[in-house]
Amino acid sequence: MNINSIAIIGLGLLGGSVGLAVQKRSPQIATFGYDTDPVVRDKARERSLVQTVCDSAHDAVRDADLVILCVPVGAMALAAKQLGGALKPDAIISDVGSSKASVLADLAAALPNHTIIPAHPVAGTEQSGPEAGFATLFANRWCILTPPEGTDDTALRRLTGFWEGLGARIEIMDAEHHDLVLAVTSHIPHLIAFTIVGTASDLEEVTRGEVIKYSAGGFRDFTRIAASDPVMWRDVFLNNKTAVLEMLGRFSEDLTALQRAIRSGDGETLEELFSRTRTIRRKIIEEGQDDDRPDFGREDH
Repeated sequence: MNINSIAIIGLGLLGGSVGLAVQKRSPQIATFGYDTDPVVRDKARERSLVQTVCDSAHDAVRDADLVILCVPVGAMALAAKQLGGALKPDAIISDVGSSKASVLADLAAALPNHTIIPAHPVAGTEQSGPEAGFATLFANRWCILTPPEGTDDTALRRLTGFWEGLGARIEIMDAEHHDLVLAVTSHIPHLIAFTIVGTASDLEEVTRGEVIKYSAGGFRDFTRIAASDPVMWRDVFLNNKTAVLEMLGRFSEDLTALQRAIRSGDGETLEELFSRTRTIRRKIIEEGQDDDRPDFGREDH
């Protein structure tokens, strides 16, 4: 059975981008959307993020073969509970959150009689809200599916086909492993960015105006990451705390070793580390997951 109708709950960056991508790449699928904020619903209608913007979650999901929850992971349980009684028996329930073990537990508890397949499209920007969505957000990006044990194979194939139709590349792993991987590749880097930008703004010896005026490329990239949606990231850290704290402990150990190398003048250790990290950057570009143009493709004005 194909997916003929989807409901998107939450019409911000990711929800809006899903709606736009479906209309561009899979126009045969009917799209319905809902957001708790009436201002967001109005903006979604204005931008045609989905074909039909509904004024209740029940109206949005009533005929949906696939329901995608695009809300902060801390709001997942409440959003799922509000769908009870309105879903088709064979509807697939999924999401786009960047922590998966907590989402799987919340959705399974709220909707025990439905097929739950959490998903994480590893794509996004520092922007948020209904104005931020665009149709090509998922093109050539990974979407990680974390089906629980015993998931129906047909449902998994349907969800895989849906994301592939939006241009994504699919990886399947268990939820706990996903959370550990993303703690390294996404959550800790964001935590570092939030911290270093906060530290810079609090320095008494350097004025905030100087921090802004003389920002070099590295600090600019930190500020871009640190501009990400604060509610979303608050929930990510609270809901993936085990993996984040484990990786943060490892990072702290490595940072201490680096501090020791600088203090002792151990240039060999520093150069060896920097060479390894440079190689990783090159491999990311080779995989097509970033841009090798000067200044990462940005145009300074």
